[in-house]
Amino acid sequence: MPQLGFGVFQVPDLAVCEQAVSDALATGYRLIDTAAAYMNEEAVGAAIAKSPVAREDIFVTSKLWVDHFSYEKAKQGVDDSLRKLGLDYLDLYLLHQPYGDVAGAWRALEEAQQAGKIRSIGVSNFAPDQLINLELMSNVKPAVNQIEVSPWYQEKDEVRFAEEQDVQVEAWAPFAEGKHHIFTDPTIAAIGAKYGKTNGQVILRWLLQRGIVAIPKSVHKERIEENFDVFDFELSDEGMATIAGLDRHESQFFDHRDPTAIVSIFGQSLRALRS
Repeated sequence: MPQLGFGVFQVPDLAVCEQAVSDALATGYRLIDTAAAYMNEEAVGAAIAKSPVAREDIFVTSKLWVDHFSYEKAKQGVDDSLRKLGLDYLDLYLLHQPYGDVAGAWRALEEAQQAGKIRSIGVSNFAPDQLINLELMSNVKPAVNQIEVSPWYQEKDEVRFAEEQDVQVEAWAPFAEGKHHIFTDPTIAAIGAKYGKTNGQVILRWLLQRGIVAIPKSVHKERIEENFDVFDFELSDEGMATIAGLDRHESQFFDHRDPTAIVSIFGQSLRALRS
């Protein structure tokens, strides 16, 4: 699994998405991360099909949305993702959230893996207790837990727990969508000045040195290229410690354990499971 990937969250325009993925592949990215909920799997698949990069050299991730979190619906969801992407297999398929019939959906993913439709299976946004619950009741341990990690929300305990469980952590929103002026933060900028690197590049390097897979997103070619240019320097222990001190200890989006947020964001999708 590549250390640095390319995400397409909040890129609903299919033409824009396809061009961005094409630019990412041309730049050198070999991990592309999409999801059923992003509504752009077709565009990702089109870019992969047109790319001169061989399919076997591209690590493709997608995710199952919670409105398909039952055994039967999850089986259909896997097939839907493959059809939209135009692929014979997925390198990684994740349960996007820890809600709904997780056990049934996971069983469907296990079977899809056994059938060769998926190479590896994992989860996203699972807290440690939810992760261990899934591990204990399943035949296949999640290979990955994709969670929010940024300098403002470092998830140190969650990352440590995943490492102890031999589960790879993958960071979504590594730039916290620019919140709290992360791209101009003077502390991060001072670190970057030592290497001639931008704040974004420093953040990605910080994640890689923590052993965390990073999946930044951009639709701008110059930023796509900039984000990939992080393999020619290494942050010092002092720099790593300085960034560790920036942790705000709170999600920059919402608390996945907050009942009000769950109802507001996922309620409609979860109610669809009643049918």
